Amino acid sequence: MPKILIVDDEPYIRQLLELTLEELEDEGVELLSATNGDEALETILKENPCLVFLDVMMPKKNGFEVCNVVKNERGMTGIYIVLLTAKGQEFDKEKGREVGADMYMTKPFNPDEVLAKAREITARLNLS
Repeated sequence: MPKILIVDDEPYIRQLLELTLEELEDEGVELLSATNGDEALETILKENPCLVFLDVMMPKKNGFEVCNVVKNERGMTGIYIVLLTAKGQEFDKEKGREVGADMYMTKPFNPDEVLAKAREITARLNLS
């Protein structure tokens, strides 16, 4: 069963993402959530989600640090990481690429775009 992890320290953003993605649960996708970087890393290592929507600015570990551990230190390249941030500057996007993020999405995000990306990633995994 494909798993999607939603990581954000803001409860309303987490809830918005969960509402946006909940129809995927009917298609056999399990939604998981975490509220900070440490919790995110723990969940990723334990649950091995196929897709992570990862906030950049969080307590304990920021999204860049979490992404770097997952992609570069642990070599978990099969996990698709979308960094979510209110900061859309080129510097931040470059930093995201350096730590191995697959995609960068700025807040406020388009729920349809989030759902489409999640469907694309989970479908790709179901085919392989």
